[in-house]
Amino acid sequence: MSSQEETTAADLERAFTEIVEQYSDLAYSVAIRMLRNAEDAEDAVQEAYISAFKALPKFKGQSKLSTWLYRIVVNACLMKIRKDKSRAKYISEKNFDDAIVYDWKNDPEDAAVNSELRSNLEEGLDRLPPDLRAALVLRDIQGLSTEEAAEALNISIASMKSRLHRARVQLRKRLDEYAALSRSTAPEAEVDAGG
Repeated sequence: MSSQEETTAADLERAFTEIVEQYSDLAYSVAIRMLRNAEDAEDAVQEAYISAFKALPKFKGQSKLSTWLYRIVVNACLMKIRKDKSRAKYISEKNFDDAIVYDWKNDPEDAAVNSELRSNLEEGLDRLPPDLRAALVLRDIQGLSTEEAAEALNISIASMKSRLHRARVQLRKRLDEYAALSRSTAPEAEVDAGG
């Protein structure tokens, strides 16, 4: 190996280490929301890093580095989902990276309602097809622009908008069902308490 090749390899390793340090939270955040399981998310991030390391010499900077990495992480997650469609996609509250922290002054009933709503949101997210879930996670949870999310998913802006709309409609339908169920059981609880 020549001295120039050694320098290039060392530069590549240094650049990759910086990427991992700068974007590790981002990569894990996307993976946990896509896969809904901490162990699977960690595996997908590792696979994504391997792919990113191999692809780094070909990265030409035509997109933002974060967008490029989003694409690799989402692809790793989609591959994991395809490999294991039958696994349960639920995660325990203790393993969720940004669990709700309740204010101790909150009423226990409020905490229960918040927990139930969060559970319904997570379940609704779990039930979305992977392509719709990816669109929703990148746009609404990670906060990417429509253009950045489309680029990360390697789809057109029109396709991104369509996927995002369908994901939001399906999630809204799930929340509407939850709200209707909550309204239908609320009067019964009041009658029981008053009677």
